[in-house]
Amino acid sequence: MDGETVHATAVLIGNRAALIRGPAGSGKTRLAFALIDAARAGALPFAHLVADDRVRLSPAHGRLIAAAPDTIGGLAEMRGLGIRTIPHEGRAVVGLVVDLAAADGGRMPAEAGREIVILGVRLPRLAVAVGQEPLPLVLGRASTLAGA
Repeated sequence: MDGETVHATAVLIGNRAALIRGPAGSGKTRLAFALIDAARAGALPFAHLVADDRVRLSPAHGRLIAAAPDTIGGLAEMRGLGIRTIPHEGRAVVGLVVDLAAADGGRMPAEAGREIVILGVRLPRLAVAVGQEPLPLVLGRASTLAGA
């Protein structure tokens, strides 16, 4: 699969994935597990890890495909607990980019920052400011992801 590997985490929500980006320690894995827990609690129809820490991205027919690099498929680092093996999806179509600790995140995000182009694919983007709780924001956008 051609493409690039990026520092991110990806979670399949319904039939589209959220690509979660941000600096080390910004809460990418914590958000992924919160989304998976939200699905278990019935707040989302489905959520499963695709990849944690590193995500292989590839464009295909106007879509962006996320997958775990072969060496880390099914592995996730839980701070304070170490590396854990968890169920995961082999690949998923990205439907949303979530940028944690984003400089342009805020109460009323600018229209210009609501989309991003990655490897030639235009995607909706959610910018989350430092100190802002990302889960409610992602849950608010998840209805468009899950049904896409």
